[in-house]
Amino acid sequence: MHRITAHQPYPLFNTAATRRLEKAAAAALPPHTLMQRAGLAVAQLAQALAPYARTVWIACGPGNNGGDGLEAAMHLQHSGRRVVVTWLGQPDTAPADARASWQRARDAGVSWADTAPDDLGANDLCIDALLGIGVSSSPHSLAHAPDARLRACLQALHRSPAPVLAVDLPSGLDADTGQFAAGLAPDTPPHLHHQAPPPRHTLSLLTLKPGLFTAAGRDAAGQVWLDDLGVEPGHEPPNAWLSGPALPALRTHASHKGSYGDVAVVGGEGLAARGMGMAGAALLAASAALHSGAGRVLVALLDDGHLQLDLQQPELMFRRFDALALEQLTVVCGCGGGQAITRVLPEVITRAARLVLDADALNTIATQAALHARVVARGQHGQPTVLTPHPLEAARLLGLTTAEVQAHRLDAAQQLANQFNCVAVLKGSGTVVAAPDRVPAINPTGNARLATAGTGDVLAGMVGAHLAAGASALRAASEAVYQHGQAADDWPARQALTASALARRVGGS
Repeated sequence: MHRITAHQPYPLFNTAATRRLEKAAAAALPPHTLMQRAGLAVAQLAQALAPYARTVWIACGPGNNGGDGLEAAMHLQHSGRRVVVTWLGQPDTAPADARASWQRARDAGVSWADTAPDDLGANDLCIDALLGIGVSSSPHSLAHAPDARLRACLQALHRSPAPVLAVDLPSGLDADTGQFAAGLAPDTPPHLHHQAPPPRHTLSLLTLKPGLFTAAGRDAAGQVWLDDLGVEPGHEPPNAWLSGPALPALRTHASHKGSYGDVAVVGGEGLAARGMGMAGAALLAASAALHSGAGRVLVALLDDGHLQLDLQQPELMFRRFDALALEQLTVVCGCGGGQAITRVLPEVITRAARLVLDADALNTIATQAALHARVVARGQHGQPTVLTPHPLEAARLLGLTTAEVQAHRLDAAQQLANQFNCVAVLKGSGTVVAAPDRVPAINPTGNARLATAGTGDVLAGMVGAHLAAGASALRAASEAVYQHGQAADDWPARQALTASALARRVGGS
């Protein structure tokens, strides 16, 4: 068993792959072995997480996830804990393994109750063994609405002052998408809105599941742990990866600014156009490219030349758009571009040596099939291209709703990569990086401090700097996304994070 961190990559397996591994392992092992191993692992982690717990409440569902909880109950009872079990199953209808674990828990002398104990405290522990991978977020996944006892157990878990350990998955979470099934999403009690919730942990069994690391999964799962139960994945290929850290960038002494490439930021609609100046977005992208190590950063604002120098960042070199040698540049296009981006976008897509498309560039491409075709042609000609949409921009590009994109984030990112023949970065909780004919990756870094204006522009500039330095489009996107999130993770907890501070932080300055 080990704790999952952002310090190394991990393979991720969806529900179907996990079930295949489980079936093969069960066939090769003596009966009940997997559940015994799972229950022991849950009990061991429970004791490590709550060594001073007086009471452990275990909510067990009617299936094999509940059986894992019942097996853990037996071990915890033998360790001297007060163990209280709420079991939603029945011996005559339970799966054979779960029925055997129920008998073992009963023989050990655990207590049984219809509801959670009233005296649970912050040092105690709740174990969620209700559903595991038994549900999906598909509208048709539940034959009927959750029954009253299941809803009561879920509410007790969500509102308990004690830490919660979920077995395999937080109940109701889709292992593949990170979305909750209808009627099973946690509610937030009004009195907890301004309080830190108790710690949450998830012990993923056999495999790590993609849904633990994207969409609602990150908040629901809390700290993720893995116990493979002694089962190797063998020839089962992963469905996705959890990204690891970027390789350290080593710069030789005998190098110069030309060694690290030129980035040109094209965007920043002027105030005169529509009364909504957006030059700041382009400047944030340029600052991020600068602090991420680009050799030179050029800025072509779409503001008719009103801004010619940034006194805070005199390293930035301002240019008219028509003065850019696009064929020699890595171009970051779209940040704050507004409607003005429309007139330059065809030329940028056609001529730029390497290209990052963000914000209004993406919105414009979504409305013009000819621009879509030009982006596809870049891939055919070997011109590196990265798209960096947030969910709404991704929805426009794919002709979907934002909810549909968020419901299937990995699939949406892969569709973008395939349809546009380039690398796609679907931003959000558990940002997904996808490329044609590659397994997508989920980024493990980042937090809600990034939910502020301009941080997406910073990411676009960072990707541009990595591209300019010679990284492939996939590596540039993956490393920039990881470092972008890591900068937010390393930010002091009690200080607000602004995009301009983030842009300076990414280079360690």
